[in-house]
Amino acid sequence: MFKKVLIAEDLDIISIAVVQAIETLSIEVIQHSTYCDDAFLKIKKALQDNEPYDLLISDLSFKTDHRENKLTCGEELIEAVKKIQPDIKTIVFSIEDKSYRIKSLFNNLGINAYVSKGRNSIPELKNAVESIFKTDEKSISSGLTYTLNDKSLHEIEAYDISLLKLLSNGCILNEISVKFKNTGIIPNGSSSIEKRINKLKIYFKANNNVHLIAIAKDLGLV
Repeated sequence: MFKKVLIAEDLDIISIAVVQAIETLSIEVIQHSTYCDDAFLKIKKALQDNEPYDLLISDLSFKTDHRENKLTCGEELIEAVKKIQPDIKTIVFSIEDKSYRIKSLFNNLGINAYVSKGRNSIPELKNAVESIFKTDEKSISSGLTYTLNDKSLHEIEAYDISLLKLLSNGCILNEISVKFKNTGIIPNGSSSIEKRINKLKIYFKANNNVHLIAIAKDLGLV
């Protein structure tokens, strides 16, 4: 079983429940942080001390308060941690249920398991911890198993996500072109971007840009 686990969760009552649950798995060291920055520093120090964590369990959403933080959400924490400790096992424990976002966590951040908060979530979390310790197979809450098999978002690329986000922020064609050029995203010509938008409207069966943005938001793309 894992020897050293870190829980990143800003709600004390949930942290306590998670700690109590995984204590039954005979894990030697269980620690928690309520801020992503603190969690990252703990993982960094543990590496320096040659006493690394085996597993990170993190929420996605962290409420902002008076304190200024560099890492403000679970995705940013996991991404930062993976850069300094690529082999650490990671479980996301969150209420998020949007297909694209969950799929992105597996595909882009390489998480090992996703457990949805809700009914029976604590037993599912325990099962996920045991499962990823024993095998390299991905684990996901039973009610969300469709997510990893969902082919409807197969053709959507990072370029499309960036484009949809700018559209949802009210940017017009020329503004998107300039932003893409400034960040090195290609194609960045106005005509190419317009063709891509039209392709997305056809793909999602959207009547216009407003409809397209609404669909993208429903799918969790933006």
